[in-house]
Amino acid sequence: VQLQASGGGLVQPGGSLRLSCVASGRIFSIDNMGWYRQSPGKQRELVAIVGRGADTEYADFVKGRFTISRDNAKNTVYLEMNSLKPEDTAVYFCNADIRRSFGTIMANYWGQGTQVTVSS
Repeated sequence: VQLQASGGGLVQPGGSLRLSCVASGRIFSIDNMGWYRQSPGKQRELVAIVGRGADTEYADFVKGRFTISRDNAKNTVYLEMNSLKPEDTAVYFCNADIRRSFGTIMANYWGQGTQVTVSS
């Protein structure tokens, strides 16, 4: 199983970006999918999570600005980021709880990360 993230880049303060992450490989089902971020010198932190039923959870620092969504048919999770601030600069990682076949345990997987830089 692999998670491939894309969509990062350089954007000015107040701008927007949309991140995508596709899960591929042997997949039976996916439970939670989410985004985390890590800035230099800081620990990785949760940004947002979306459950299989589209229930969501957000970190306080992104509420009202970021929206997480998923397409179960495409095994894809998205993060729409608006009103970006310089402090949003970080490497963004996707994460998912995946069951590879019926009856097996759920395992947690990480994507490779995509850099988001917010600067004028």
